[in-house]
Amino acid sequence: MSREHPVPLERIDAYRWRIPRDRARGMRVDGIVYADDRLMSSLRDDPSLTQVANVATLPGIVGASLAMPDIHWGYGFPVGGVAAMTRDGVISPGGIGFDINCGVRLLRSGLSVADVRPRIGALADALFRAVPSGVGASSGRVLAKGDLDAVLRDGARWAVEAGHGTTDDLARTEDGGRLEPADPAAVSPRARQRGERQLGTLGSGNHFLEVQVVDRVFETAAAEAMGLREGQVVVMIHCGSRGFGHQVCTDHVAIMDRAARRFAITLPDRQLACAPIDSPEAAAYLGAMSAAANFAWANRQLIAAAVRRVFARFFGGAGEGAGLRQVYDLSHNLARFERHRVDGREVEVCVHRKGATRAFPPGHPTVPEPYRQVGQPVLIPGDMGRYSFVGVGAQGALEQTFGSTCHGAGRLLSRHAATRQLRGVDVGAELAAEGIVVRAQRRDLLAEEASAAYKDVAVVVEVAEAAGIFRRVARLRPLAVVKG
Repeated sequence: MSREHPVPLERIDAYRWRIPRDRARGMRVDGIVYADDRLMSSLRDDPSLTQVANVATLPGIVGASLAMPDIHWGYGFPVGGVAAMTRDGVISPGGIGFDINCGVRLLRSGLSVADVRPRIGALADALFRAVPSGVGASSGRVLAKGDLDAVLRDGARWAVEAGHGTTDDLARTEDGGRLEPADPAAVSPRARQRGERQLGTLGSGNHFLEVQVVDRVFETAAAEAMGLREGQVVVMIHCGSRGFGHQVCTDHVAIMDRAARRFAITLPDRQLACAPIDSPEAAAYLGAMSAAANFAWANRQLIAAAVRRVFARFFGGAGEGAGLRQVYDLSHNLARFERHRVDGREVEVCVHRKGATRAFPPGHPTVPEPYRQVGQPVLIPGDMGRYSFVGVGAQGALEQTFGSTCHGAGRLLSRHAATRQLRGVDVGAELAAEGIVVRAQRRDLLAEEASAAYKDVAVVVEVAEAAGIFRRVARLRPLAVVKG
């Protein structure tokens, strides 16, 4: 897409900005961007704002084209974009992204920093060996066609039934770790080939496995419901559907591009390729997307099993001390059919979340029972040199953002720009000086993921909380980082 001058902005309040509906551009609704003055200072000339306006042109969109405070430029939709379509609207793979069901899983231990710090280097080495990482990483496990189909249908449930976890993990996983309507037949041979050796691998880029410490609790009742306390060691896993999901998106973007022309859908950007929700093309994409989502949940389940084995070897047994209990697992790249209030009445909409996570409030029927009274856990990773956050959904998210909030810090610099800016800087050594151990397949690529490349996640979550779409529960600080 062309990086044209940003669209006009009107201030709504201290944390929201409006891109007014422009009929000449084909916009059907306003754009709403969540940002304070600090975040907006780097956004005003950013092409992601044009993408917010472009999304507002899609048939069937209701409410507004939304951008969370971690917004940055993406494929078609901005990362941090949220859009809800009625049943007579469209579905667009660009509104989900290439890494389908990229998400976050958090495991808690009964260990303190004092228990772990003396062995943190050896622990990082063991985790690095146990969880394959990097571009094209292979687990060494080859899935036969029948096994791969079972993974695509059943997701994390397949992994648990195969002995890689417990039913308690499923109870603390969004959608129980299985999304419908998964259709393995909608997946191409090329996607199958890319996925058959990648289950249980971390990948590269911004994906990571971190040993962290809970260094601050903001909301005691919610933290207690999650089993979190200050000084406690936890493990965060951030990854998705690997090459499998990327290929699913690649395949169906091409199909949707042809469909958009066939249905005479006018688009300001071909990266918004889409098809009517009731079309065969959309049904095929939804089946393949759900299958990729299930692959991602099985992937994180197997990674968690490998992490648990390492902790058991280092700290003894699987009891409350070394044993890692799951806090939650959630996605930030999916489309789902949900019921929301639009113009005063409840309707079913297809909510696209790309770099955005569900944030349902206390009492919502989809929140798992262990957290029904406090709200759905929300896991927001930051960057490897600063913080990550745990929170819960807030009522304002249902009222403003179709039950959505931010998913991370959000990029401030592209990977190329970060590499240029940090040329000659040993990022690994700088992190080590701060007491953070790093293990990476390519240390020369650490600059792409350095703190300077990201917005300050503390500012991002502050905006989300002040806007009423999220509540902070705890802050996590990295002790050891494993990357591709």
